Amino acid sequence: MAGQPFERLLDGDPPLLAAVEAIVVAAHPDWYAAAGGRDWSEPKAYHWLHYEDPDPVDRLADGVRRLLPELKSREADVDAAISLAGRLGMGQPTP
Repeated sequence: MAGQPFERLLDGDPPLLAAVEAIVVAAHPDWYAAAGGRDWSEPKAYHWLHYEDPDPVDRLADGVRRLLPELKSREADVDAAISLAGRLGMGQPTP
């Protein structure tokens, strides 16, 4: 995703950027609880992603790397995002 023009990340149904964002935000409560956090909220996930940063793709990539154990339980969602990226001509992501 990082090598693509930002506008391409808004293609697809759902848009690829939104699909990956949803996966990361959905995995965050598990990580947050394991880290000892209480009273999780969606705004806390976005704050954790540092979404005020001007490069949201880099923030999502960092979030994916940090949440790899939690993402294993969301394999179907991850596969759907990878499939969407392929349909948009972006190919397989590199680790």
